[in-house]
Amino acid sequence: MGLIEQIFDAGVVGAGGAGFPTDRKLNCKAEIFIVNGIECEPLLRVDRRTMELHAADIVRTAQVIQDHLGAARAVIALKKHASDAVAALSAAAKGTSVELFLSDSFYPAGDEQNLVYCVTGRTVPTGGIPLDVGCVVSNVSTVVNIGNAMQGIPVTDKMVTVGGAVAHPITVTCPIGTPLRQLLDAAGGAIGDCIFLVGGPLMGSLTEDLEQPVTKTTGGLLALPRTHPLVPKKTVSPRDAVLARAVCSQCSMCTQLCPRNAMGLNVQPHLAMRAFSSGNPSLLGDINGIFSCCDCGLCTYFACNFGLKPSKAMQQAKAQLIRQGIKPRKEVKYRTDPGIDHKRLPTSRLLYRLDLKQYDVDAPLGPVLTCDAVRIPLRMHIGAPDTPLVSVGQTVCRGQKIAIPSGMGANIHASIDGTVTEVTGEFIAIRK
Repeated sequence: MGLIEQIFDAGVVGAGGAGFPTDRKLNCKAEIFIVNGIECEPLLRVDRRTMELHAADIVRTAQVIQDHLGAARAVIALKKHASDAVAALSAAAKGTSVELFLSDSFYPAGDEQNLVYCVTGRTVPTGGIPLDVGCVVSNVSTVVNIGNAMQGIPVTDKMVTVGGAVAHPITVTCPIGTPLRQLLDAAGGAIGDCIFLVGGPLMGSLTEDLEQPVTKTTGGLLALPRTHPLVPKKTVSPRDAVLARAVCSQCSMCTQLCPRNAMGLNVQPHLAMRAFSSGNPSLLGDINGIFSCCDCGLCTYFACNFGLKPSKAMQQAKAQLIRQGIKPRKEVKYRTDPGIDHKRLPTSRLLYRLDLKQYDVDAPLGPVLTCDAVRIPLRMHIGAPDTPLVSVGQTVCRGQKIAIPSGMGANIHASIDGTVTEVTGEFIAIRK
């Protein structure tokens, strides 16, 4: 079985993003293979712990992927202050052709297109992917899963950081389908009356449903006091348009600090705010740049001096264009801003602005959690939900294939030994 078939069989998807099937991403040739260990979101420690634990496996697998792609370079990117991970990877890469790229800590350093630019000096065009400039990028956890796939081991577990307002911030590994509540318990529970973020503080989503299961792409569970100032910024309100109309001065600070705009991709949140506040889509200007917005939220969480939400306006504009069937044209609109290095936002400044610095702690590696009952989603990837292969009452073993893609997607495997207790169009439940 070849590498692509092994990856497909094991159900590997992008562990650090939207869950794009990895067999499709790697079914190509490229000049440069980049392993992304930057960990874009503050407070999360999954990439760091993964690199500390699996440095030799990551280097070895990166070389296999480099050979498969026919790439001239293999580069592992991580933040220079992650000293233990740097030391582990430096030792593992010694004597190999694998390079390390050590990044300063700024937001969003781990954004895929920003990383390609930093490593290569090339800008991925609007509507494009890194392969358009000769690159393939995979998260470090994805690379570890590829290494396992080469040994016939499917994706059944996920490492997750549990942090924020919890008794003992921790990074744990658990079976896919584990309820979030069990992860919170492993961290000693929440402190006070909290609401929760699945993912990181900027791109994560709010939830109160702690029965929600861990998926192949879950990276963090963060507890925040309900009164924390970040909470209202994460919500969409009918008042947003009214406030934008009354308060937005079109200062364009959101556009000036936009990381994608600095790369010449013409992302202009202030125009989205103009159209949003007036209800007039024609004020969006050149709509192509909207498709290059990466939803990092920097415009909302840092740039806007009035506390408005330009990123929400961009999301709404992008969604409306997609509904209308409008597609981006591939282009890099302008040359890179010569001041791009001076516009990068230090992560520490962002944390202070968001009143999150107190939660920026180590989150050490904890135990591998066991779970008596899991609910495994049938959609943990881009594409339609998978088709179940099992039925209620059937006994399954950990690692057994229980669902297959109906089109674009990835195989799904049982994460525990047990009996199937429920099969729906959304999930398969298994009890030990």
